[in-house]
Amino acid sequence: MKRSREKPAPSPTGGENRETVSVCIITYNEAGNIAACLDSVSWADEIIVVDSHSTDDTVQIARRHTDRVIVRDWPGHVAQKNFAAEQARCDWILALDADERVSSRLGDDIQAVLRQADPTRIGFRFPRRNYYLGRWWRRGGWYPDLKLRFWRRGHGRWGGEDPHDHVVLEGPAGHLSSELFHFTYRDISDHLRKLNSYSSIAARARLNHGGRFRYRDLIFRPPWRFLRMFVLKGGWREGVAGLILSANEAFYVFQKYSKMWEIQKLGAARQRDSSLPPGSFSGDSPSPPGNPDRPAGTT
Repeated sequence: MKRSREKPAPSPTGGENRETVSVCIITYNEAGNIAACLDSVSWADEIIVVDSHSTDDTVQIARRHTDRVIVRDWPGHVAQKNFAAEQARCDWILALDADERVSSRLGDDIQAVLRQADPTRIGFRFPRRNYYLGRWWRRGGWYPDLKLRFWRRGHGRWGGEDPHDHVVLEGPAGHLSSELFHFTYRDISDHLRKLNSYSSIAARARLNHGGRFRYRDLIFRPPWRFLRMFVLKGGWREGVAGLILSANEAFYVFQKYSKMWEIQKLGAARQRDSSLPPGSFSGDSPSPPGNPDRPAGTT
């Protein structure tokens, strides 16, 4: 069922009075994920998809679910998510990534908040449960992975440094106990590819915000990430999968600070622009002619 921006659909609960919700999703080459994501929020009053010139069928699939599909250039994670939220017309905003699914219980909890219509409640966090390497994770620092993704329109905004964005809320957030499902990396190769992209984005964002490379960060932060995830957060209890996850995440930290050194030492002129859409990765090939913000690689 399509959801329109101009006139939110009536409540799926039989027309009872309740506040309305807009679901906002940004995409780039998410043809394998977007349909299931949109199906999980078919009860929403409005669905907005903001795409960054996908080269697969993402846009066509999204348009089967909603007529609010906007295609625009990629300005970065925070800017794109704020743009998507600014298009919302409903009382509340629910922000999702294309590889996430709203569980039926979480959907029920969100609709219960809408029925209460309490103006003093402006936002909610809920746990995100991650699926990777054939299992649902509850150790290694990947659970409860609380996310603030549901807030009253006009009372929150995306902040942080790309790609590590978060919602900044104008007041305290409540808590919903039901889970958001996250189907994260397809496999180890996909994990490493995305970590390569994210580390490039994070390195440039940190330097652009006044950060500087420090030798001690490169030495101490990667092993600390590994020890925190594998030992302190119980990743070792996941066996080999926990070892792989912890090592990959430590390598991400090493990549980030290595790239900060590279950019700072060798000069930004030798670096590709690392502000890539979600699901892309940096490589040696140049961006396609005529669109410098569009990556050569895809998921």
